[in-house]
Amino acid sequence: MLLVAAAALPLTPAPALAEPAPPPPAAAPAPASQTSAADDLVPGLPGVGQPEYPMDTPDQVLPPLQQEGAGVPVPEPKAPVDELVEYLPRNAGAAACTTLTGPHQRRVEQLLKLKVDGKQSAADCKAIRAFQVREKIKPAQGYAGPVTWARAELLAARKNPNAAGKCPVTTYTVACVDLNRELMWVQKGKKVTFAVVNIRSGRPGYRTRTGWKKIYWRNKDHWSTIYNTPMPYAQFFDGGQAFHAVYGQLATPTGSRGCVNLSHAHAKKLWDVLRKGDRVYIWGKRPGG
Repeated sequence: MLLVAAAALPLTPAPALAEPAPPPPAAAPAPASQTSAADDLVPGLPGVGQPEYPMDTPDQVLPPLQQEGAGVPVPEPKAPVDELVEYLPRNAGAAACTTLTGPHQRRVEQLLKLKVDGKQSAADCKAIRAFQVREKIKPAQGYAGPVTWARAELLAARKNPNAAGKCPVTTYTVACVDLNRELMWVQKGKKVTFAVVNIRSGRPGYRTRTGWKKIYWRNKDHWSTIYNTPMPYAQFFDGGQAFHAVYGQLATPTGSRGCVNLSHAHAKKLWDVLRKGDRVYIWGKRPGG
């Protein structure tokens, strides 16, 4: 369930499929204070992050009515997606180091062990830019945007994603989804069986629902019958909300319409880790709305 992503892929029309249950009435638009900052950010490199709104399917409270295995193979990505192109304000310019305070300024300062005041300084910009250069984030202008934040969260979590103990430790497999950090992993007991990765969860008005869930239906070649577009490696855990692949960047200014989006490579790997009946635990709230 994708809101903004990389260049659209040519799609093979899906066969006629049973229509899913009609979605609930659309939520009212988020207040301007929730959307304006995200709407003002654009990809920092030309030609990257073209909108693919038709691939962002509405959240459905009820599950799809299609039979498992229905559909045709969804397209594989034609080329690797550059997921490390930062989003910048339209007025950022081309300065080597920006003076603008980013939407994730305070958290990036914390993660990079800088003075935490939520305000951009020359020292902040220099340190953030050095991090961006090291991690190959482009353009490296020192802006604390969604891509820089997502990368810093991932690196900080790799050694022990459940250090805070938010995901219950059980004797069975649990897919852990941390909306606060926009990360997910799979664990069984204290053993991580699917390494922590970045995700994208639901935007305001289409929140990814929290609490205990269960994988109840899977279809790796799933197509949305609403827009006739692909949702590769879909694993549904709550009505119309599912893990599934997207073709573009994950760390975009706005979120999905309820699904937990993964990169194509990670969704494909997760398909082989989870099974029908596996538990999912979701907590927190996506930052920025």
